[in-house]
Amino acid sequence: MKTTASYFRVILFTIASIGVIEYLYETGTEWAMFTQYLFWLIVGCIVLFAIAFEICIEALETVLAHSLEEEAKVKYIAKRKEDQQRPFNKINAFYQRLLGSKSIKEEHEIILDHNYDGIKELDNNLPPWWVYSFYASILFAVVYLVRFEVFHDYNQVEEYEAAVEFAQKEISEWKKTAKNLVDITTVEVLTEASDLSAGKKIFNANCVACHKADGGGGIGPNLTDTNWILGGGIKNVFKTISEGGRDGKGMVSWKSDLKPLEMAQVASYVLTFQGTTPAEPKDPEGNVWTPEATDK
Repeated sequence: MKTTASYFRVILFTIASIGVIEYLYETGTEWAMFTQYLFWLIVGCIVLFAIAFEICIEALETVLAHSLEEEAKVKYIAKRKEDQQRPFNKINAFYQRLLGSKSIKEEHEIILDHNYDGIKELDNNLPPWWVYSFYASILFAVVYLVRFEVFHDYNQVEEYEAAVEFAQKEISEWKKTAKNLVDITTVEVLTEASDLSAGKKIFNANCVACHKADGGGGIGPNLTDTNWILGGGIKNVFKTISEGGRDGKGMVSWKSDLKPLEMAQVASYVLTFQGTTPAEPKDPEGNVWTPEATDK
């Protein structure tokens, strides 16, 4: 695989394969190339087949060339080189026409009347990519002016609010798969049945001895009333479970035994006791806690 055309074909085939496989892969809103290791294994196999195909074609043409007589071989090799260079020659010629370049013999036609110590200036056209970029910027400016200054599509405040709303939705989706990264500042009440069920199991395994199964309280305080020793709400309950209660006589810290998600689950389950009626409620302890807007 020695020709530029072969490399070009393999690259195009690889890009096309990535696009087709990405389209066929069932990954929802995610990109398969970023989430599926099998994706690149498939692409790699396809690329290997493409390279092998090019090598086989090259080998067959080489065998054919060697089987010819010397004069025919020379003509065949020259024809191959011409065929390989023809597309690139056409592209280069087209670009040169756009550029308006002149050969050295024709440069006298575009010499400007500027002479600086024998240095003369040619009136060459600007590069096409620069010219078209300039035209595109003018078109963009016109569309922008009409859209935002004439029809008043949206302003910076509306754009900011839309961006914030979009970010909040992304954060909500992210939290569904990143619950174990929760901490005291980011914890929120979990309301899904699976989370509350997991919280109940943790509570029954570790907390019943002090708070009773119905939350009425024993060695530990009553969890069903509105009084809290260290504050109520998800953030305070999570902090108490994580860091422990009052020094010397409060609850021990559970952060070394429970994962952040597990502490969030049991804290959310504890809050479900609020307003219930236990069989033998313990007298209220601490102060009545009023929930704030940021800590419910």
